[in-house]
Amino acid sequence: MIENSYQNLLKLPDLKRKLFITLALLFVYRVGVHVPTPGIDGAALSSFFASASGTLFSMFNMFSGGALERLSIFALGIMPYISSSIILELMTVVVPHLEQLKKEGDAGRKKKTQYTRYGTVVLSIIQGFGISVGLEAMTSPAGVAIVPYPGWGFRLITIITLTAGTAFIMWLGEQITERGIGNGISLIIFAGIVANMPSAMGNTIRLMSTGELGIFSLILLVVLMVGVVACIIYMEQAQRRIPVHYAKRVVGRKMYGGQTSHLPLKINTAGVIPPIFASSIIMFPTTLAQFINLPVMQTIATMFSPGTIWYYFLYIGFIVFFCFFYTAVQFNPEDVADNMKKNGGYIPGIRPGKRTSEYIDKVLTRITVGGALYVSAVCVLPTMLMQKFNVPFYFGGTALLIVVGVSIDTISQIESHLISGNYDGFMGRSGSKRIKGRS
Repeated sequence: MIENSYQNLLKLPDLKRKLFITLALLFVYRVGVHVPTPGIDGAALSSFFASASGTLFSMFNMFSGGALERLSIFALGIMPYISSSIILELMTVVVPHLEQLKKEGDAGRKKKTQYTRYGTVVLSIIQGFGISVGLEAMTSPAGVAIVPYPGWGFRLITIITLTAGTAFIMWLGEQITERGIGNGISLIIFAGIVANMPSAMGNTIRLMSTGELGIFSLILLVVLMVGVVACIIYMEQAQRRIPVHYAKRVVGRKMYGGQTSHLPLKINTAGVIPPIFASSIIMFPTTLAQFINLPVMQTIATMFSPGTIWYYFLYIGFIVFFCFFYTAVQFNPEDVADNMKKNGGYIPGIRPGKRTSEYIDKVLTRITVGGALYVSAVCVLPTMLMQKFNVPFYFGGTALLIVVGVSIDTISQIESHLISGNYDGFMGRSGSKRIKGRS
């Protein structure tokens, strides 16, 4: 019955309600993407983005689901919230108060969430001001001003609109997490990326119809796509399980412990954060070159544009660096070793305490090497393929990592609801009869 549970997906009232809430809130988000900010010449802005491919603008526009190129009320997307979360996570290492909150359980988590919200609003105000000032100085390739009536009136409206839009997206994400299925913030990013897939597929079909893309190239591309997706699914679920034994303890008349468990270490502990940071740093010179018309800046932008050897070398280097850096921030072997020691746990053949911490750190370092190489390959491969076959398709990279990762997480949550619903159903059919019989 569990195998056929997906056929009964909408027969569980609680799961059906959660799915409906999730889809309804994502629909609200997609509607808001098409609501423009006042004071913008939409045609001039679209022309500017068409000429700004390969810069930070194109990457942020992808994560915002096309909201940035329209400068809609959701133009900032959820990136300020993600940036605030990352900054707060990094500050945990150096700020004792944040480190203490991390150990306070649910109360500390709520406090950190509150700090993250405040940080999101502050970053949104700063970014909104920067965007408003930057737009006033921008023109389309034809020389048309993007902002017809610049000034503080336009700046204030833009700051308020974009900040309110980001705060609303943050609220939508939290509502999806609490009332729907999956992680709300991740699903919003997922929806923004997937929304651009139909246009990319349309471009691919157009290239085939004009003869620019051959049938052999398309077949090879599809095979590689399936292979990379399978690789991502395998690697995202891959773990290194360290066996952990718990010593027997006698408390009163009861015996505790004596169990065998394991410590799961993910191959890709850092997730999609390394490629996002690496892309931002690599694309920064190209973005600056859009505004600074100097020969030096143009030369640097050319060196770091996608396809050059310097681009690949630095991109892979930054990904590897941030994989190790963010893993070190997220996972502390000393805390894990201390918790194991307090609960009477130990790794066979390894002394508890410092030796255990060193062993976990050694294992984590080794698997992070493999994880960093895997993330680098997935992120670099699409750029090479697009240049080789000239295919404007969302294949690989950070976008595919997010899409596959969010899909796996959401499906696993749906499966857990289905299993729980089936168990409840079994108990409801058999258990209720037993209760009635006893009465």
